[in-house]
Amino acid sequence: MKILFVASEAAPFIRSGGLGDVAGALPKAFNKAGHDCRVIIPFYKEEIRSELQSNFRYLASTFVDLSWRRQYCGVFEATYDGVTYYLIDNEYYFKRRGLYGHFDDGERFAFFSKAVLEVLPLIDFFPDILHANDWHSALTPVFLDVFYRYSEDYQKIKTVFTIHNIEFQGKYGRELMTDILGLPDWAHSLIVNGDCVNFMKGGIECASAVTTVSETYAGEILDPFYSYGLESILSNRRFKLHGVVNGIDQSIYDPKTDKKLFANYTEKNCFEGKAANKKALCEMINLPFDEERPLVAMVTRLTEQKGMDLVACVIDEIMKADVQMVVLGTGDWKYENLIKSVESRYPSKFRAILAFSGDLASKLYGASDLFLMPSKFEPCGLSQLIAMRYGSIPIVRETGGLKDTVPAYNGETGEGKGFTFKTYNAYDMLDAVWRAYACFHDKEHWKKVTANAITSDFGWELSAQKYVDIYKSL
Repeated sequence: MKILFVASEAAPFIRSGGLGDVAGALPKAFNKAGHDCRVIIPFYKEEIRSELQSNFRYLASTFVDLSWRRQYCGVFEATYDGVTYYLIDNEYYFKRRGLYGHFDDGERFAFFSKAVLEVLPLIDFFPDILHANDWHSALTPVFLDVFYRYSEDYQKIKTVFTIHNIEFQGKYGRELMTDILGLPDWAHSLIVNGDCVNFMKGGIECASAVTTVSETYAGEILDPFYSYGLESILSNRRFKLHGVVNGIDQSIYDPKTDKKLFANYTEKNCFEGKAANKKALCEMINLPFDEERPLVAMVTRLTEQKGMDLVACVIDEIMKADVQMVVLGTGDWKYENLIKSVESRYPSKFRAILAFSGDLASKLYGASDLFLMPSKFEPCGLSQLIAMRYGSIPIVRETGGLKDTVPAYNGETGEGKGFTFKTYNAYDMLDAVWRAYACFHDKEHWKKVTANAITSDFGWELSAQKYVDIYKSL
């Protein structure tokens, strides 16, 4: 099967979050299973590292029409880990600092979505399945149906659209309809929602199948609390909605080989290895080291969606216990200020690191005993998977992919991989923290839950097969 994976970012070239990880790992799993999956992303010349760019090969160029505009479109090719990547080049749109947050993002990603279809003859690759991801490429199925189906080469292409986070939908004023998208009158209803243009709605309406990144989240987004205004559209299209939980690239996230760790370890010497990492991390960030004191980590965006309002409510009560805590991330200024103030009040127990650092994240996964992730909603989440892979036991709210991937530890049966709470309430979260704290000091149970977590298989093989089953059904 020929698959073209369309995304706004993909590791190892460029990533800002979970989408980049998925686009870097899932295609490898498809190819390992015998399919021909290729990836197409924008060519961010100011963001992709120069040593990676040196291996890019120019293929060809064409022009893309966006209403009255006629924009240059070059295409480059690269190969990494056996996967072919295509990069769409237009310096006006993509030679900038930062991937997102520009005033003309709607125009930039409309161009990218249409360019994907325009370059198929240039790369000589007409896929059986075109798999678009999130709002940045949601218009690709729309443009395919409206402008390209008349051509024989495009007629048999089936489309899949994956919602990674429904909060971000690509919503713009109606003027984009004619001034940029150039859609005919009959197609306007495909992407209008309320009084605005909505890119994600277009992907949902036009894709042959719609997926999201966990089974629980697929059900949650039918509820107005989670859907951000798309509940009726999704309910009407629920016949084509599927949930497939994400995995992680276990060759990258592996405590046996991760060079970012202070000391590598396996499941057999997990406790010794984590103690060595905790000691080195504490020295690095100037915290006193005590192997018998649990270290709680958060690697997160500092936003309400990630549960920071719950943390803010009970952080002083957590700090009264014999624990240490390190928070790594950036986000809303009020939460950045909050964790800095907590650090000033508890200098021997708390560290706030306002940064986005893969190196420090790995060190925290390797050093921490507990990993706090109290999200208000979480489509899938990768951090809890990585934490378990490194033997750091997650404390999570039962929502989205957190519910699907972190079964609660049961002291009676010895089953489960973490500690959970249901309602979005600070004291329910605190109760889960105390249960995890008690388990840490009960060595028999702690060994069981750690073994359950660190030996889990979170690779992409099973999820990739579920996607292939969806593809075949189309």
